Amino acid sequence: MPPASGQPSPLGATFLTAEWRDLVMLNYEVHPGLLHQHVPPGTTLDSFDGKTLVSLVGFRFCRTRLFGSFAVPFHLNFDEVNLRFYVRRKVGDENRRGVVFIAEIVPRPAVAMLARLLYGENYVCLPMRHSVAADSSARTVQYSWKLQGQWCRLIAQTSGLAALPKSGSLEQFITEHYWGYSKQGASGSLEYHVTHEPWRVWASTTAAFEGDMAALYGPELAKVLQGTPDSAFIADGSPVTVFKGALLS
Repeated sequence: MPPASGQPSPLGATFLTAEWRDLVMLNYEVHPGLLHQHVPPGTTLDSFDGKTLVSLVGFRFCRTRLFGSFAVPFHLNFDEVNLRFYVRRKVGDENRRGVVFIAEIVPRPAVAMLARLLYGENYVCLPMRHSVAADSSARTVQYSWKLQGQWCRLIAQTSGLAALPKSGSLEQFITEHYWGYSKQGASGSLEYHVTHEPWRVWASTTAAFEGDMAALYGPELAKVLQGTPDSAFIADGSPVTVFKGALLS
């Protein structure tokens, strides 16, 4: 079990606290060769049941604070959509399971600038909007963003009750990664720690992505996203803590 949000990290001080809510997660199997150029040095591609996956994820940042307490005006609540894949890194007896972001979209320029500066992440600032509709038996969550004059859309619908993922399930594999990695130049990598409680998930009855993301993700990954997701679900989310990163030696 990872440490709860806010507990000490092996990598130092807190950079950001927030809540991540209403996470839509569409998962696609890809050929590993599509990701090799994005793998940070010091990490290796991870897989689930022998499948290499990318996830297109939309969620809401809520109650965002820098350095544990500092609130930036007009940047408390905003959306994010990212395309990510999964890696691991062996540190002593610990097997650190992490994510790598191919690109991240936010509507706030200050967020994009700070993430690029401090973490070397490929953040872009685009117009965004979301909608969440829920009752006792169903939930529909949608995230949209405008790229090159066209609106793209990520949507999922669920029914029934949310539950914690079963041990060893795909849902647990996707949601329980507590490390982030990014490439730094030609041969460097940054590692940072993220903590949160395990999330409850709803299985998706309908999920889809609409749009052309070739300008951001490249033509091959954009083609993957045009297909039907291999799996999809919505996670409720929780408070999170993102710690300052450290360069891998």
